[in-house]
Amino acid sequence: MKVYFIGAGPGAADLITLRGANILGRVDMVLYAGSLVATDMLQHCKPGTELIDTAKLDLDQQEACYRRAQQAGHDVARLHSGDPAIYGATAEQMRRLEALGIEYEIVPGVSSFTSAAAEIKAELTKPEVSQTVILTRVSGRASAVPELESIDKLAGHQATMCIFLSGPHLKKIVADLKKHYPDDTPVALVYRATWPEQRSYQGTLGTMLDEIKSSDWNLTTMLLVGEALGRGEQTESSLYSKDFSHIFRVVKKKA
Repeated sequence: MKVYFIGAGPGAADLITLRGANILGRVDMVLYAGSLVATDMLQHCKPGTELIDTAKLDLDQQEACYRRAQQAGHDVARLHSGDPAIYGATAEQMRRLEALGIEYEIVPGVSSFTSAAAEIKAELTKPEVSQTVILTRVSGRASAVPELESIDKLAGHQATMCIFLSGPHLKKIVADLKKHYPDDTPVALVYRATWPEQRSYQGTLGTMLDEIKSSDWNLTTMLLVGEALGRGEQTESSLYSKDFSHIFRVVKKKA
């Protein structure tokens, strides 16, 4: 018996990995959070698979599902939105599986921050602009963010920032960002990236709050901010320069 923690991706059923879809097609039990994972994802499951929506289950109740599968000798797929490594609440489940002597495996998935960047056709790192991407969020009821990782402190780097679940806190986030980023810094909001109801906004840090209705972005919204989002002329990487040599491409020097 084995448990597979599978990254379901940001929403679209065809953004799960081939490995994840193949596992879904052979296990006997699938646990998924119906509030976060699109039910279209379940089309990859075989007929007769036991499907359990964990949205209303606490951790003890989820553990009971693992125990039952263990007794029956059934493999389990645990679907997590995005990638299990980021805000997945997977570590506590892994600890319980280890205590139960249950083997588990992690299958990576497409994260919502890369899906948001794809929606606005942006590269988050650009030469001489930003080579760092900061993934963070603000404190919520489920778990607090350490003080040293506050938006105010992280923004001091002026790197590209991807702020998860930012919708309800936009005014405070913008106020903290403005302490470090110029008003003309490009920003983007992406709501439910890759879902049918997906929508996005692009503007600047200084004008965003005047151009949107904050309440329209309350749930499942990613905020991207940083100069790398800009469309203006920027320095190109040397990687594909005709004058740049590396082990796979040798540029002959002129005589």
